[in-house]
Amino acid sequence: MHDVTPPLDERSRQLRLLVLRAMEQGGRGHPGPALSLIEILRVLYDDLLRYRPEQPDWRERDRCILSKGHGCLALYALLADKGFFPVEALDTFCRFDSMLGGHPERGKIPGVEASTGSLGHGLSIGVGLALAARLQGRAHRVVVVMGDGEINEGSVWEAAMSAAMHRLDALTAIVDCNGMQSYGPTREVLNMEPLAQKWQSFGFTTREVNGHDVPALRATFTTPPEPGRPTAILCRTVKGKGIPVAEHNPAWHHQSRIAPERFAAMRQALSQETP
Repeated sequence: MHDVTPPLDERSRQLRLLVLRAMEQGGRGHPGPALSLIEILRVLYDDLLRYRPEQPDWRERDRCILSKGHGCLALYALLADKGFFPVEALDTFCRFDSMLGGHPERGKIPGVEASTGSLGHGLSIGVGLALAARLQGRAHRVVVVMGDGEINEGSVWEAAMSAAMHRLDALTAIVDCNGMQSYGPTREVLNMEPLAQKWQSFGFTTREVNGHDVPALRATFTTPPEPGRPTAILCRTVKGKGIPVAEHNPAWHHQSRIAPERFAAMRQALSQETP
C-alpha cells in the first residue's frame, strides 16, 4: 500500500523542512520515525483535533498523545506550525537550555499531552484520559499515535483489552506502520501481522489507510467511531519518507553529526519532489 503514495505536496514538504531545520541546529535526531509521521499528524491537526494554541490547557480540547516519542520532531514541526510556540524555537532543539528535547515532555512544551519515549505507555495513558472524560461528562476525543515496533510491548495489549472492556469509543489508536524498528524490519524482530485482525480480536473497530495519502487519511480519521467500540487505524507508511537515503533504512532511525552537505542534499531532494 505505501509504495503507491502520491508525491508530497507543498505543505508536506515544508513540514519536513522544519524537521530538517531542527535536526541541523540540534546536531542529532530521529529522522526516520519523524518523517513517516508527518502526514498522520498533519491531518490530525489540520482536520480532526480541537485545540487552542493560545490556550494549550483548554479543558475541552481533544487529547493527542505521541506515544512513539522518539518521533517528536514531527510533533514539534506541527506544534510550531500551529502556533503553540514560535517556529524559531526549533533552532534550539536538543540544546541544554531548550524546552525541545529528544523526547517530548508534558508541562514543558505547550501542546504536549504526555511525556513519552519509554515505549508502550501511551495507550495506557490514553485509556485513563478517556475514562476520566467519561466520568467528568466531557466529550473530547483521545488519540494515541504509536509505532508498529512499539506495539511489541505487552502493556499496549493490556491497555487495548481495558479500552474494549470499558467501551471507550472516544479513544482512537493510530499505528504508524512503517515496517522498520530501530535495528531492522518489524517482520524479523517480532512479526505482528496480521495486525488488523489482532486489533479486531481485542475489540477494536479497525481501519487501514495509506499513511502518506492526505485525502485518504482525512476521510479515515473523520469517519465517526462505532458506538461502544474503540478504534484502531493502521497507517501504512515509509520510514524516512521524502528523503531517499533515509527511506526504509534502519541506519536513519537516529542520526548525529550529519555533515552540512548532507543536509543540503536532503533539502534538494525535497524540493525536487513535485505533486
